[in-house]
Amino acid sequence: MATGDEKMAMLLGKKVGMTRLYDESGKLVPVTVIEAGPCTVMQVKTTETDGYNAVQLGYDDVKSSRRKNPQIGHAQKAGTTPKKLVREMRLPDDAEPEYNVGDTITVSVFGENELVDVVGTSKGKGFAGVMKRHGFAGFPASHGTERKHRAPGSISSFASDAGHGGSPKKGKRMAGHMGHHRITTKNHSLVAVDEEKNLLVVNGPIPGPAGGYCIVRSAKTG
Repeated sequence: MATGDEKMAMLLGKKVGMTRLYDESGKLVPVTVIEAGPCTVMQVKTTETDGYNAVQLGYDDVKSSRRKNPQIGHAQKAGTTPKKLVREMRLPDDAEPEYNVGDTITVSVFGENELVDVVGTSKGKGFAGVMKRHGFAGFPASHGTERKHRAPGSISSFASDAGHGGSPKKGKRMAGHMGHHRITTKNHSLVAVDEEKNLLVVNGPIPGPAGGYCIVRSAKTG
């Protein structure tokens, strides 16, 4: 998928886990292994039919009994089975998609030493207190502190947002839901591409647990 001289590529995949490799100089490099694709082109959108250009990809087969009839019919149009993960890659308005419905895209769209961005969902931590969530120091461990060691302390004037409602001001650091957010890490270099096993080996860590879904796309430059 290219526009002009700029290469654009995207694959859906699953994080396998982390390991380490030695580079040419003997330096130990932490890497993440991603099982990327093969992805099926589920739909091709154009400005004439949908108002914008995009290629919709599907990854990881799922039983038809676990999907609704519209999703099953959508997959049948592409000559494939329903997928667990379906995402779009938006293309510029002046770009023409290079793929057709039903095509298969593999890791061959990427090359070694290429820079990629990885989008994933971070590990969910549940409901966390201020010390874990925001790095608060907590109260003293002794000298009169009574069962308040990990408390947030006074929220002061942040208790109300005068003129905007009775809830605390937006952005106040308090206990709450931590993790399980969409996170994009940028400019990972591709250490290796295994076309036979559909594996991408990227430098450094990526968001999410082992087995979590992710999106690998060409890094945005400029």
